[in-house]
Amino acid sequence: MKKLLVYIAFLAVTQIYAQEQLPINTSKSEIKWSCDYSFYFNGHYGYVNFQEGYFIKTGTVITGGRFIIDLNTIMATDMEAEGNKNLTAHLKDPDFFDVKKYPKASLVITKITYHDPTHFEAEANLTIKGIIKPVKFQAALNFEEKTMTTKFKIDRTRWGINYNSTIKDSAISDAIGFEVQLSL
Repeated sequence: MKKLLVYIAFLAVTQIYAQEQLPINTSKSEIKWSCDYSFYFNGHYGYVNFQEGYFIKTGTVITGGRFIIDLNTIMATDMEAEGNKNLTAHLKDPDFFDVKKYPKASLVITKITYHDPTHFEAEANLTIKGIIKPVKFQAALNFEEKTMTTKFKIDRTRWGINYNSTIKDSAISDAIGFEVQLSL
């Protein structure tokens, strides 16, 4: 009888703490990026795609995740066709993301603190150009639409994303903004 109770307790604990991977739908998920000029409004913006990713669900809540961004897909969309083409190529150069050397970026959510059942703060490790730095962001879950949304900014210089010209680099804000929607 004692063995049976221990086994039942083990199964109950295992079920409570069982982790499940919930893959994202990369064709419905999106990342919009933006970067402003330092001394006036407006700047550049565009999109970059997820290659793959998943949330970690423990019990009934999201507790983490891992997402891979395909930097080969980065594109500018704020200008006419030729300007977008030139900026997109420049973003892939060593001045910025050095996509030939570092074709992927990643975000690994390491901790989630819930404010309520649908809003949380995430702590994560963001890897760009082989450099891993911690980031924090607020996010919202929509269970009916099976989405998570967030907006946050990073200081691009922490990841070595620098334009190799001190004059031109100072005209660009150090902040890169991200608007993310992840869909299951």
